Amino acid sequence: MTSAVAVIGFAQSPSLPSSGTTSGVETLVPVFRDALADAGLSREEVGFWCSGSSDYLAGRAFSFVNAVDAIGAVPPIAESHVEMDAAWALYEAYVKILAGEAETALVYGFGKSSAGQLRRVLALQLDPYVTAPLWPDAISIAALQARLCLDAGLFTEREMAEVAARHRALPVDELLDQPYLADPLRAHDCPPVSDGACAVVLAAAGRAERHRERPAWITGFAHRIDPQGLGERDLTAVPSATAAAADAGLGGDVDVAELHAPFTHQELLLRRALGLPAGTRVNPSGGPLAGNPMFSAGLARIGVAATEVMTGRAGRAAAHATSGPALQQNLVCVLGADR
Repeated sequence: MTSAVAVIGFAQSPSLPSSGTTSGVETLVPVFRDALADAGLSREEVGFWCSGSSDYLAGRAFSFVNAVDAIGAVPPIAESHVEMDAAWALYEAYVKILAGEAETALVYGFGKSSAGQLRRVLALQLDPYVTAPLWPDAISIAALQARLCLDAGLFTEREMAEVAARHRALPVDELLDQPYLADPLRAHDCPPVSDGACAVVLAAAGRAERHRERPAWITGFAHRIDPQGLGERDLTAVPSATAAAADAGLGGDVDVAELHAPFTHQELLLRRALGLPAGTRVNPSGGPLAGNPMFSAGLARIGVAATEVMTGRAGRAAAHATSGPALQQNLVCVLGADR
């Protein structure tokens, strides 16, 4: 067993409206190459591989098995997969290393959102008896949450537009003049449909220092879940995010936070739920509003936050990932230059 795990490498592909390929392998091969090079690790030195993707999004069963071709057939590998954002695959790899079953791991996520009707596919994550048969699309569900928050006085449409303006470098008043896409959400309040992939390399204490002068140590990691039914919880609060932050030890100064908030109002909700200090830089990368490749966007938040620590731009960083409708499931990973 090991006492600590660190991120030592990260790479991601561009987030594009269409990747121009039907194969996850073509997308993943350069991402693996770059992530391993960033970590100073060879493919043969990876002790465990874990991925996150969705067969529903790909439109075929066991689509993740095809992606394994990007790893190579020799030598034999230890591999696992989660049917959700790859941030949860990273949690599995983290536990695997802590348990002493691997010394290094490469975690990757990929998704081709342009392959089908994304909003319709996401309806499959809703309550299968009451809500899913109505086929409400993902933006309508988010608009319902945003409207409840506005009516509760938690924030204003201008504050939502200010989030978008920071990420898109556009004037707030110009954004507010745009028509509604699904009241009260405008196009700038919603994430782009994106294809893409990313990979994060982990290593145990003792091994991490050999490959990275300044590893990003994982000092806290937790994930929690709220009820699936939209009528079973208060959509104006995110108690699972608050609980995950507490269990991960997020309290205190945080230099940077990468939040997996696909909609502008969700970034405002998460800042409150996580209790982020006022001076924290939030989503300096642009976050999901700049590019939201399904099943890798959450993992990318961890990779980007870790990069802030590894490059010395931050001493302590927080990363967040979500899955499910209206911030139903939330994961928080705290990283630092010290263990």
